Amino acid sequence: MSDAVNDAALSDPIRVDRPAAGGGVGRASDGRVVFVRHALVGELVRVRVTGETSKFLRADAVEVLEASSERVVAPCAYAHPGGCGGCDLQHASSNAQLGWKAFLVAEQLRRVAGLTREVTVEPAPSPAHGSRTRVRCVVDEEGYLGLRQYHSHETVTLDQCWIASPRLAEAFEHRWRGYGEVELRAIGDGEPFAVAWREGFHGQFFDLRSLSNQAFDPTTVSRVNVSGTVMNVSPASFWQSHVDAPTVLSDAVMTNLAAEPGDHVVDFFSGVGLFSVALARVVGARGRITAVESSPSAVRDARVNLEGLAPFKVRQWQVSPRSIADAVYEGDLVVVDPPRTGLARGVAAALARRRPRRVVYVSCDAATFARDVANFAREGLNLQELRVFDLFPMTEHVELVALLDSRS
Repeated sequence: MSDAVNDAALSDPIRVDRPAAGGGVGRASDGRVVFVRHALVGELVRVRVTGETSKFLRADAVEVLEASSERVVAPCAYAHPGGCGGCDLQHASSNAQLGWKAFLVAEQLRRVAGLTREVTVEPAPSPAHGSRTRVRCVVDEEGYLGLRQYHSHETVTLDQCWIASPRLAEAFEHRWRGYGEVELRAIGDGEPFAVAWREGFHGQFFDLRSLSNQAFDPTTVSRVNVSGTVMNVSPASFWQSHVDAPTVLSDAVMTNLAAEPGDHVVDFFSGVGLFSVALARVVGARGRITAVESSPSAVRDARVNLEGLAPFKVRQWQVSPRSIADAVYEGDLVVVDPPRTGLARGVAAALARRRPRRVVYVSCDAATFARDVANFAREGLNLQELRVFDLFPMTEHVELVALLDSRS
């Protein structure tokens, strides 16, 4: 697919019929589907083509001829055609954003998993403005921070990020020469800092820097309070970006898994132990936690975070059919929280063969979630409960928490 921008608008306006990943769907005069960013369902817009194949076009709405009643003025100056690609839906009201996301999830379940299900997306407790505690930026030619344009390597230099925590604002004032990417972190109550990535002879390395790009204590570990439990999160360890996500997702997992004292819980893609820690407090000394995680940094954090809560093992493994067979026994409770790519081939079948009592699947991608739900169903583990959370406001993305078990 070509992503080169065609400066000429399509001669005929486009009517947007429905939401889709990558923009609302319309039709060009030649019959090709057009995915239109910066437009809403029902709107009539003029568009500029930004990429095309023989079957479809990508485009930006550059003029709104008939506006939806749900259209609002984007609160960020960079959210416009040709601007920052980080936020998809700043031009949509809060209700329109929730409806857009619900449609996308329901459509993936219908098309990929063969399930017809009404979907409701639950808003986050906190306002969208300033809700991100982690932002990964690129460095422009002058050394300033920015984000990419949509489907492009072009950088949009920022002097602020509307969705980012205001505690991170200082970083956009300074140059970051010598670094390729900079992840800003305002996790927990400690001083915010930057994880600045640079190229070396043997791959990528990072330095810890203050937000003014000064040397920062290299032993820094963030300390985050989640529902009364303070957790360690090292700079190289993953942590949810939305300020509410750790609590919201942990509570949803606990409700669906319904663990009891004495249970054995296996937590795959366990990270620093967000779910393992909450579950360890329930299963107690008679229970057992097995956490499986590939990141060495997160494994070290999880061992610290779980200490003294319940008998536990943290295994530095890739999640695969073999690790499933080594960790899960009949009647166990299982949590899986994979990256956006979902579960590797054979994992769903291997897990079903171990006959767990319940599985809770946490996902940040509706498409791979639907694919994996279909794979689980073929093995006798069916979707029972589903909650969808708007923890990526102003974008098309959501977090999903699902309960799977053998009930038909």
